[in-house]
Amino acid sequence: MKKLSIIIPCYNEEETIRPFLEVTKVVENQMAEEVVFDYIFVNDGSKDATLEVLREVSREFENVHYLSFSRNFGKEAGLLAGLERADGDVVTVMDADLQDPPEMLIDMYGKIKEGYDVVGTKRVNRQGEPAIRSFFAKVFYKLMNSVSDTEIVDGVRDFRLMTRQVTDSILKLKEVNRFSKGIFSWVGYKVTYLPYENRERVAGQTSWSFWNLFRYSIDGFVNFSEAPLNLATWAGFASFVFSFLGILFIIIRKLTIGGSIAGWASLVTIILFIGGLQLLALGIIGKYLAKIFLETKKRPIYIIEEESE
Repeated sequence: MKKLSIIIPCYNEEETIRPFLEVTKVVENQMAEEVVFDYIFVNDGSKDATLEVLREVSREFENVHYLSFSRNFGKEAGLLAGLERADGDVVTVMDADLQDPPEMLIDMYGKIKEGYDVVGTKRVNRQGEPAIRSFFAKVFYKLMNSVSDTEIVDGVRDFRLMTRQVTDSILKLKEVNRFSKGIFSWVGYKVTYLPYENRERVAGQTSWSFWNLFRYSIDGFVNFSEAPLNLATWAGFASFVFSFLGILFIIIRKLTIGGSIAGWASLVTIILFIGGLQLLALGIIGKYLAKIFLETKKRPIYIIEEESE
């Protein structure tokens, strides 16, 4: 019998935990002859009754366990904590809101038996998602794949089934600034994806606002691409070239015509242009320096306040 560890990060998911278990328990019974399920819920500093619900379900089911953080550390910390506690032969990551179809675990495990190391899930559409979020998501994936050596497939969810070897490889990456979509892809191995129709949350509200997703995408660029640094370098070089050409033009005009057109507007515009480029370059470099600073402090990625027996 193989053991399947299911990692479920939770933030204000009091309304979705029981519906999630009801559906997943059906799949567990269908796979009972091959796989033993082990649930690991990670409470990421929820402000509602998520922790109370987790205490209840952990008492009801022997294979349901939970970790509770001392505060909100973010989904990346929740994923890492779950991966570090998971001891199954195969490991999966799922959302509690049932946007990740539990019934797909049957086909996903079948692909693992065929010899794949990672079986991911890929949305074939973004139905039900705000149009502006869908647009910027597509832009992000196109830009990310054009500037990074690590391919991140558009529409792929964190919901994936991984072998023990893949999980151990992911845990070898000890970086503090984590971007799981990139990490999952970076480790490699034999990967396949199963398509499915997009689903909306079964209950509650998502904690991922547009700006949260925007900041998360910036982390992805910084963690898996040097393109922003290259952009700052080339912008500075272009500014230098245009400035040098401008100086030559002024000297030649002075020697040939005997004067130049006076005007504060053009001068101020040039100063603002060069100053803006400098601030842009400093901001990009500062972002990388901030990431380095966080890595060197060696702070724990999360702190566990409570856990089930």
